Amino acid sequence: MSQFFQIHPENPQPRLIKQAVEIIREGGVVIYPTDSSYAVGCQIGDKTAIERIKRLRNLDDKHNFTLMCSDLSQLGMFARVGTGVFRLLKAHTPGPYTFILNATREVPRLLLHPKRRTIGMRVPQHPIALALLQELNEPLMSVTLILPGETEPMEDPYEIRQELEKHVDLIIDGGFGGNKASTVINLINDEPEIVRVGCGDPTPFMVEA
Repeated sequence: MSQFFQIHPENPQPRLIKQAVEIIREGGVVIYPTDSSYAVGCQIGDKTAIERIKRLRNLDDKHNFTLMCSDLSQLGMFARVGTGVFRLLKAHTPGPYTFILNATREVPRLLLHPKRRTIGMRVPQHPIALALLQELNEPLMSVTLILPGETEPMEDPYEIRQELEKHVDLIIDGGFGGNKASTVINLINDEPEIVRVGCGDPTPFMVEA
C-alpha cells in the first residue's frame, strides 16, 4: 500500500518533500505532478525501481526515458550540450518540453536508448517537482503517467490512488494535473526535430528549424 501526501502546489511543505525524497532514496517509485501532467519516477540508477515503472507503463527497451533536472547546470552533467543547443535550452527552460540529447557517461546504461546513447532531459516549471529535485540533488528518472491502452495522462490524484496505490510507494497529490504530456524536441542534429507535440508550444522550434 502506497503513501499519499497532499502537498501544496505553490508552496510545498518542506517536511513532506523531505519524506518524499527519503522514499525515493530507499528505492521507492513515486507519482508526482509536473507542469505538463503527472509523472512516475524513481532514483536514477535504481534498476529494480526502473523495472517496476517499465512494467507499470508496459514499456520496452526502446522507450526514451527522461531525466528531470532542477536546472540547466544539472542537466549539463548528464547531456552533451553545445553552444547553439544551450541557447535553445536556456530560452525554453524551465517549461513543458523534453529535449532528446546525447548522454554523458554519468547516465546509467539501462536508461539509454539501445542503439543510440541518447536520453530525454527536462527542467520542469512546477514547484513540487522542483522542490523534490532540489532536495534529491540529482535528476529523477521519469516517464509520463499514461497507463497501457490509454493515450492521455491520468489527471485526478484520487483516481490515481484508487488505481495504482498497490503498484507504487508514494502518490503526491498536487491537485488536478494536465492531460497532455510534454512536447518532445530532438536536438541530436543541428536542426530541432519535433518528435511529439504536447502542452509546450512547438512554434519556436519550427521557426528556428
